[in-house]
Amino acid sequence: MSTEPEQQPTATSQQPTATKRRDLTRFGVLLGALLLLNFLGGLYFFRLDLTEEKRYTMAGATRELLATLPQPVTVTVYLDGDFPPAFRRLQQAVRETLTEMRVYGGTNLHFVFIDPSAAGTEQARNEAYQALFKKGLTPTNLGANENGRRTEKIIFPWAVVSAGGKEEKVLLLRGNQAAPADVRLNQSIEGLEYELASAIRRLSPGQRRRIGVVEGHGELSNLEAGDLIGSLSQYYDVFRVNLAQSEPEALGTLSALVVARPGQPYTEAEKFKLDQFITKGGNALFFVDAMRVNLDSASRGGMLAFPQSLNLDDLLFKYGLRVNPDLLLDLNSGVIPLVTGMNGDKPKVEPMPWQFYPLINKFSAHPITRNLDAVYTKFVSSIDTVKATGIRKTPLLFTSRYTRVLPSPVPVNLNDARLPPDPKLYNTQFKPVGYLLEGQFSSLYANRAAPGTTNFQPATVAGARPAKVLVVSDGDFVRNEVDPKTGRPLRLGFDRLAPTEFANRELVLNAVDYMLDESGLIGVRGKQITLRPLDKLRVVEERRRWQLLNLAAPLVLLGLFGAVRAWWRKRRYARF
Repeated sequence: MSTEPEQQPTATSQQPTATKRRDLTRFGVLLGALLLLNFLGGLYFFRLDLTEEKRYTMAGATRELLATLPQPVTVTVYLDGDFPPAFRRLQQAVRETLTEMRVYGGTNLHFVFIDPSAAGTEQARNEAYQALFKKGLTPTNLGANENGRRTEKIIFPWAVVSAGGKEEKVLLLRGNQAAPADVRLNQSIEGLEYELASAIRRLSPGQRRRIGVVEGHGELSNLEAGDLIGSLSQYYDVFRVNLAQSEPEALGTLSALVVARPGQPYTEAEKFKLDQFITKGGNALFFVDAMRVNLDSASRGGMLAFPQSLNLDDLLFKYGLRVNPDLLLDLNSGVIPLVTGMNGDKPKVEPMPWQFYPLINKFSAHPITRNLDAVYTKFVSSIDTVKATGIRKTPLLFTSRYTRVLPSPVPVNLNDARLPPDPKLYNTQFKPVGYLLEGQFSSLYANRAAPGTTNFQPATVAGARPAKVLVVSDGDFVRNEVDPKTGRPLRLGFDRLAPTEFANRELVLNAVDYMLDESGLIGVRGKQITLRPLDKLRVVEERRRWQLLNLAAPLVLLGLFGAVRAWWRKRRYARF
């Protein structure tokens, strides 16, 4: 009986088995790597922002605020609907910011977008609008140029942040109104994180800081400073403080002091209390006039404005500033009402430019003034800096490039508003009228006896903290107008003659936030997103070419890919 030898597997029959084993091994390794990466991603949280200006990266103060929310927060955004591309950019930026915030806020942060004009009938739409009006949400008619056409849209650029039964309104469309529409939209996008985060912080329960408004020297009354006090009272506990009657221990409980347009000099004892408050770490805001101007006299044939003594010059000089005894005139100015003729038997009153009322629209790139709208000043003076060791001096407000400086005494006559100004006289530019001082301040009374005593003050104060001092050379900067019909204060910065609301109120609130914000959230206002607009002329000229390229290029690339792949497959399998 013969047997045939057992057939051995050939190399050709072993090749599919080895290839299959290799493919399964590769698949297993890839699957294991994906599972490992997924496991590590669940253990370690990280996000990558590849944009140049880190526009999608939340600031550390914002992340900490959102991570420690004590209660659920709901953000309702009234910026939904079909918008032109320019407005859609703002809408998308709001959505992206809130989405990023929800990453850190977790289940305690919710947001919803609502289209106020989405109602089915006109009556329902009007009722929705009225409900928003009652909340204080006013619409905005903002224009933009798209493809050479002017586009306008009525929108409600507002968000309402709700938490713990309280609500906080957030205006999403901010920026400088004098800027082009695309620049203003970009400024609004830059401020979204700060506006939303600060609203959430204000609704979070916590101890309220205390602010004192100095009185006793002819400062602004409660009616004249009504909007300032009311605005600060929303976030802080505000008190009237009489330095002559206050003990230093009582001042020590305050976080900031506001000196608003004093008209009478401070005594040495009162100035000593101010000095001790600041050198021990207290913050202060000075809105002072260097010159005394009487508008009643100016309207009756004119007057001479002379320097007024508030007995604060040496104190501010010690801190590093000198408010000069002069007045600045600016071609970029506000208006005053003047009788220009008769309309029948009644006088005809018209608003006329008044160069003694400069409109400030140039600011430094500081969180207090970044993307700020114009502010209104009256009879403002220039400010110089002097040497003060350890003090950082930041100019915040500047006049325009067409400024005139008049040293004391200055003739002031309302009838001059009828005459056209001579541009040749306005040959000075960008005079600073507001400064921020930061650092460890040295006492004016160091190595001297305290007023009325023989107690010599030490050169340094034990346990003193760095402080911040804001000085604006205009006492009326924080003075609101009063409604003649109701007798109630109008919003700070509102000018009935323009009629326009300037950003005086916002600047003061930003300054107070900067001084008292220990979390550093105010620093988010410094966030910058670079605007990279296309060349509109080239867009029109080369539009057809780029459209053809965008349509044809994908088809050509797809055809090339198919041809190369077919050639490669034919070359690979032809040997089999």
